[in-house]
Amino acid sequence: MHQATVFLLSALLPLSLSSERDPFAWLYGWSQRYHYNSLQADAKAGACPDACDCPPSFPVAMYCDGRGLTAVPAVPAHVKYLYLQNNAITAVPDSALVNATNLIWLMMHHNQLRSENIGEKAFSKLEQLERLYLQHNNMTSLPPNLPRTLRDLRADHNGIEKVTPAELEGMDNLTILYLHDNAVTDMSTSLKGLKSLTLLDISNNKLKKIPEALPEHLHQLYLESNSIESLPVDFLSHFTQLQYIRMAHNQLTDKGIPPNTFNVTGLVELDLSFNKLERIPPVSTTLRHLYLQANQIKEFTLGSFCSVVDVTNFSRLQTLRLDGNEIGRQDIPSESLLCLRQASSIEV
Repeated sequence: MHQATVFLLSALLPLSLSSERDPFAWLYGWSQRYHYNSLQADAKAGACPDACDCPPSFPVAMYCDGRGLTAVPAVPAHVKYLYLQNNAITAVPDSALVNATNLIWLMMHHNQLRSENIGEKAFSKLEQLERLYLQHNNMTSLPPNLPRTLRDLRADHNGIEKVTPAELEGMDNLTILYLHDNAVTDMSTSLKGLKSLTLLDISNNKLKKIPEALPEHLHQLYLESNSIESLPVDFLSHFTQLQYIRMAHNQLTDKGIPPNTFNVTGLVELDLSFNKLERIPPVSTTLRHLYLQANQIKEFTLGSFCSVVDVTNFSRLQTLRLDGNEIGRQDIPSESLLCLRQASSIEV
């Protein structure tokens, strides 16, 4: 019994000392304890490429960013976090990531990737991938067969023209989707199945209408700088968590906004600036920030903020921007002091 106790203590002692020396031992200690021998045995196959850094203190990461690379280097199988941003990589052939099946993060933003140079199965084996950054490349479409495990997909600042349902189908875990600054004209029903999506940014594209079947759990919806002229009836009725809507720099008119579209509880911020509105649309008394600058508004309608004006009924609006319209401060009725009592900034 005494010998067994000594053996157990001697086995645990190096681990406890290691934890005291390195405060991050909890993060990679399992890798050292359980995979050290296998990595050593396969050291040649798992060697870090000369152009990259693989720090011993974080052996599951491989840093190849900003190295002037024109091709994807060989990736050891144990790597989970791969940083390839700020290079000149033009292609991802099917064979490029065939061994990188443990990747969780893949950063390939600010390269020169072209859609025709991305293999049909280039990403299909990455069955643990959660974060994929492809922004600031030269793609005209999303890569095919993306992992359905993705939680964060960023493909903004490309030349993407269309998003099809097949490209996003089955991405039940996707919560963040950045597609802004592309050339998208049509999204069809590609967003329908993204039941976990909370942030969608498709601003600065060429959309003429609101995408169909927007996910009901959206928290932030950004549609600025498109060519949207109208909104569908009951546009916001099915959302349960939406708080931020930005639709500045579109072609919205009074006729294109159904009555009481924005008079829904839950909204915190609404940006309709730089459109073609002539009236202030009715909003909920719970709205906090409203941006209507640079429209064609000719009248300050207090009823847009408060249907009833008295001591107990008032708007929670804190910020109201009406500058760049056809009204001045003299057009604001005196009753506004009661209705907009919480407003710290009103610009006309």
